This record gives sequence, C-alpha cells and structure tokens, in this order.
Amino acid sequence: MPEPLDLSLLRSFVAVVECGSVLHASSRVGRSQSAVSMQMQRLEEEIGRPLFHRDGRTLRPNQAGEELLLHARRLLRLSNEALASLRRPEEAGLVRLGVPEDYAAFLLPPVLARFAQEHPLVDIELSCDPSPALLRHLEAGRLDLALVTRQPHQSFVVLRRERFVWAATPEHGAWLREPLPVALFVPGDIARRHAVEALQKADRAYRVVCSSPSLLGVLAAARAGLAVVGLVEASVPPGLTRLGEAEGLPPLPMFDLSLVSGPGEPSRLAARLRDFLLQELGREPAKDGPAMQEL
Repeated sequence: MPEPLDLSLLRSFVAVVECGSVLHASSRVGRSQSAVSMQMQRLEEEIGRPLFHRDGRTLRPNQAGEELLLHARRLLRLSNEALASLRRPEEAGLVRLGVPEDYAAFLLPPVLARFAQEHPLVDIELSCDPSPALLRHLEAGRLDLALVTRQPHQSFVVLRRERFVWAATPEHGAWLREPLPVALFVPGDIARRHAVEALQKADRAYRVVCSSPSLLGVLAAARAGLAVVGLVEASVPPGLTRLGEAEGLPPLPMFDLSLVSGPGEPSRLAARLRDFLLQELGREPAKDGPAMQEL
C-alpha cells in the first residue's frame, strides 16, 4: 500500500500556489522559508514528479501541480470539517452577510476563504445590494451582518476607507467628450449620488449613457468606451485607467466602510464572523449601540 499524503505538506503546497512564492507562503503556514522549500522538495519526491514551473522566486503549478491542487484542497477541507465537527460541533450553521457588489468583487473573496478554512461548518449566505437596501434588510431581520458605505449622517464606526475614482478605457478618451458620458448605478445608490454631486459642483456638463444596478453593467459601458465610470479604486479592473483632475474630472470623496448588525444580540456564529471581519479588514470591535448596531 502506498503511504498516504502528508496533510502538512499539502497545506504548505496550497499556500505556495496561492501566494506564488515560498517566501510569502512561509508566513501563512508559520514555518521558515527553508522549511517550506524542503517540504516542497519532499512532496515532489513523494509524488515522483515536479509540481512547479520556477521563474526565479516565483512558482506556478505545472499540469501535475494543478491536478494535485484539486485533490489537496479537497483533502484539507475534509480534514478541517472532521476536526471542527469533533472539536467545535456548536460551530455549525448559517450566517447571512450583505455587501455591495463592488466590495464583494474585490474585498471579500480572500477574507471569506480564510474564514471558511478556519470555520468549515459555517455556511455564509451572501447578499449583494446597495448599502441603503442592505440596511433595510438588517432592520427587517433578513440579514445578520452587512458591510456598507457609511453616509455622513450615519454614526456607524468606520472600519476602513476606500478611494472613489473615475475610470475609463484609455484608447477611447470618453473623458474628452462634451457633455461627459457617464455610466452610473441606479438612482438611490451612494456611488451615483457622489459622482453626480462632484460633476454638478464642478459645473461639468454630463449625460447618463448607462444606468445599471449591476457592477457588470457599468463596467460593460466603460470597457466599450461609451462612458466614464466612478468606482472604488481597488475594484478598477485591468483595461480601465484611473482618471483625475489632470483629465479634467472633479475629485471624488473617500468611501467610509462600516460593518453593521441588526437589532438585538448577534448569534454566536454571526459574532464569530463579525470579529473575524473586523480583524481581517482592519479594526477591533466597537461597543454596540441601541437598535441597529455599529460594530
């Protein structure tokens, strides 16, 4: 019978693939760089095949590495689930999390992936809506937590700040047209309001060529060269260029992000996800207030 695969080797292997280098993977798994390098050598010896394309310090999985990656992730997930079911059986259930679509696209995927690794029995139901709608869902009890853009009149504690910028395809020069063609989210969205207010304050004539409830909708208009779009800077995709006052566009405000819970005491699992998000996204929990609570 062949020897079973060592889960510690697989855990380091997945970290190397996801981080792209032994150096960055070593900090994730809590081992020295040389120890992780030796683990990868040992794993390749056990498999009997090279697992990486090596380009200097950068490592990319080859075909054998990609195949092993699928099995490694599945084995590690099963191991985590088995341990959690025996050691923390109370950590099983559902948490309902709301987040605006642009934050869901760039901010949450790696954070939620790490939470799932640490809490494999917790299911997360993710709802994507504009911040005002998410707050209504919280008040109605349809969500446990929501990551929202804080408006000036709201007293929620600021978790982190994100820059709001203009973006467009460089080859079409949409920002040179008059009136300025813009792609905006639907009325009621905070990003739309800030973009319109900035244009009106600068007395810049504009026309709305795309109005969409979806991030994909406004991105499609921008990628086609039809319009300039206002986006959270970290969500600007490849192919779009950030624009500013040098291109004749008015400055946009920073966005304040807050993590908010609904009325009442959060469940054990919701509190666990809350604390994890606060730690990962950059702020310690704050004292809850009455009714809808700032975290």
